[in-house]
Amino acid sequence: MAELRHLIVVLGDQLDLDAAAFDGFDTAQDAVWMAEVAEEATHVGSSQPRTVMFLAAMRHFESALRAAGRSLQYTRLDDPSNHGSLPAQLSADIDRLRPTGLVMTAPGDWRVLQAIKGVAQAHGLPLDIREDRHFYGSVREFAAHARGRKSLRMAYFYREMRKRHGVLMQGAAADQPEGGQWNFDADNRDAFGATGPGAVPPRAMFEPDAITREVMALVEQRFATHPGRLDDFAWPVNRAQALVALQRFISERLPLFGRYEDAMWPGEPWLYHAHLSAALNLKLLNPRELVDAAVAAYRAGQAPLASVEGFVRQILGWREYVRGIYWTRMPGYADLNALDAQQDLPAWYWTGATDMACLRDAIGQTLQHGYAHHIQRLMVTGLFALMYGVQPQQVHAWYLAVYVDAVEWVELPNTLGMSQYADGGLMASKPYVATGRYIQRMSPHCQGCRYDPAQRTGDKACPFTTLYWDFLMRHETMLAANPRMALQVKNLARLDDAQKQAIRERAAAIRSGEVA
Repeated sequence: MAELRHLIVVLGDQLDLDAAAFDGFDTAQDAVWMAEVAEEATHVGSSQPRTVMFLAAMRHFESALRAAGRSLQYTRLDDPSNHGSLPAQLSADIDRLRPTGLVMTAPGDWRVLQAIKGVAQAHGLPLDIREDRHFYGSVREFAAHARGRKSLRMAYFYREMRKRHGVLMQGAAADQPEGGQWNFDADNRDAFGATGPGAVPPRAMFEPDAITREVMALVEQRFATHPGRLDDFAWPVNRAQALVALQRFISERLPLFGRYEDAMWPGEPWLYHAHLSAALNLKLLNPRELVDAAVAAYRAGQAPLASVEGFVRQILGWREYVRGIYWTRMPGYADLNALDAQQDLPAWYWTGATDMACLRDAIGQTLQHGYAHHIQRLMVTGLFALMYGVQPQQVHAWYLAVYVDAVEWVELPNTLGMSQYADGGLMASKPYVATGRYIQRMSPHCQGCRYDPAQRTGDKACPFTTLYWDFLMRHETMLAANPRMALQVKNLARLDDAQKQAIRERAAAIRSGEVA
């Protein structure tokens, strides 16, 4: 190769041949740089399914780059010359290749951005950071939306995005929401009946090929002590597979997606959810592809508006919103702890060894598949951690480690803001707290559980119910000032001092490990 002009830095969640970093790429002058490094799997103890997801997708993208004829400098995890971290590897390769500049698409992780900037500065190289086209809006646009607002509610941002991009809009001026309303949750979120979900369409599964099997063997050997299992690994790890998964969701699951998006059923991890977030977050799919496909299904009469709007809101609304929160509030956002929660995450979060049936099921499937749907994350694992009082940074580290779709820009605001209320209400208008009766309403888990969601004290009391009342008591002053929590707090007046003390004692037993 002649003198190297640009080294194009591509991270493990930027697997798109059309990314902005490749604009103007010249094979004669430029080279792509990618590296698999142990630090990305160890800084939060990444689970085996998550690590395989990233490395297998990266190696398939390596093949795609070579097939496209793009010069490539790729370091594998087991290469003898591997320096173990992104900055160390990049620095060593800059010394060897001597590029005149670095180019990259904007990273999704604050830590990684600072590391790459530091390497560029240390070597005196210009760093050209380009817009990530896998989003409808830019961080600057979100910052303009957020300017001057004391709270940032997704609903208002979502309406702006619908109008700006003309998605599910109607009227002569295309300024009215399709169906006359912005949100169709009243038509969604049913529980399954007593007979269960019935014949749910089989999940789109992809048999690991030689590349993925090689990665699986490497991960099992290199990260043997990391949580999770690989015997059922079947995620899409290249663009062709991701497109198949998208098509399968649109035709098989989208029609009932909205209706059952909050429902849970023991031993049924997949239900009517999309299972596309990992491929989306690795940039194997573009969000416009998902939105356009869903809207087209509605226009063709193949899916109801309530399901399609609910799905579109997750992509065009929530996904864009949490990215904006992350990049306009970092790095301080990661340290927030508005409720001063200081408990350690229970050890059984890493094993699933608990008598609570709902948590055992959600954590078990998480460790087996690297997946749980949003209600299991928010209203089972997240709800328990919130009411238990776990330090939010430990909850964040667990979510980032165990889920195959976890990248920090999306996981951190969802965990600290939405799930744990650690930002004091910037994202969520109230803490999402509930007794075990919520889980009883949305699933049959309680039927086979040793705990009773109707009881808040005693040996059979559901820990969710006990901790709910304990949470209200511990944060009564703060919650009473929140209009959306005032009624719940008023219910404390029904409890006498003896009942309150019994709740505190039962909550202390739960936190001490006597109840699990």
